[in-house]
Amino acid sequence: MTPGLHVIFGTGAIGLATLDSLRRRGSTVRMVNRSGTAQVPNDVEVVAGDAADPVFAAHAARGAAVVYQTMNPPYHQWGARFPALQAGVLAAAEATGARLVSMENVYMYGRPAGRPLTEDRPNNAHTGKGRLRVDMADELLRAHQAGRLEVAIGRASDYFGPRGGAQSNLGDRVFPAALAGKTSSVLGDRHQPHTYTYIPDIGEGLAVLGEHPDGPGDIWHLPNDPQTRSTQALVDTIYRKAGQPSTRIRTVPPFILRAMALTSAVVRELLEMQYQFEEPFIVDSSKITTRLGVTATPLDQAIAETLLSYTSPSQPRPERAQS
Repeated sequence: MTPGLHVIFGTGAIGLATLDSLRRRGSTVRMVNRSGTAQVPNDVEVVAGDAADPVFAAHAARGAAVVYQTMNPPYHQWGARFPALQAGVLAAAEATGARLVSMENVYMYGRPAGRPLTEDRPNNAHTGKGRLRVDMADELLRAHQAGRLEVAIGRASDYFGPRGGAQSNLGDRVFPAALAGKTSSVLGDRHQPHTYTYIPDIGEGLAVLGEHPDGPGDIWHLPNDPQTRSTQALVDTIYRKAGQPSTRIRTVPPFILRAMALTSAVVRELLEMQYQFEEPFIVDSSKITTRLGVTATPLDQAIAETLLSYTSPSQPRPERAQS
């Protein structure tokens, strides 16, 4: 455990999973969001404000040993809001002298082109959101290399798990349908192998990056099941674990997405990212397992825990051993 205060910017699924991992370590945690309210234990402080304001962000991070950036603005507002949010948190961590642990995805790599994504892969983004991710990651790495602060970057693939909600391809469109024996829906070619990262494993990985001496100055893929399965295979397992005799699933056709995009800014933003589901999309996380000892939760356990979260939303996640 890293002594001192841990400050998490963002109270979505990833921020709360990071809180879970830190509390298992006995850490003191403060959380930051715009509203000042969150579904957290009563002894967890939640501070309200705009992280894009560096003065507020520095005040919210006061006394921190480690700062975590887990914020994720609405998809269609990334360009307008995301750089300023990161800049505010970066300035706050620097002013406080804290280590910064930043949550990212894998958009910056571009198309897999038949090869697993690894941390040493050059950035080759061909989408607007991918190029934005390149710029934001470069900003963090430059700050670390200049000696301004310690920065550790954790990257995850598409996620699933408790609190995943509608933002997860394997979230609200799949788990409730499986529990009810109804038809679920997914995006993209469901028969392609596709890496999904379990949300509690993201939280655990970020907590490890906050405490491990080898975490800063590097990029780490957060732990994934080493046996990448297709979306279809994962949904089959979800239905089986839900006690259903068969899987009922449909894929949202591309022409339906294009039609929806005419009236939905969020769906318009989804269109450019559909390449991830058109070919094998495998994110290798062996580096964090080999070097930092962080392993993925077994798939059957991860699915069972996610199903439990949909049947008993207040049910705490079972304890797992710290890595």
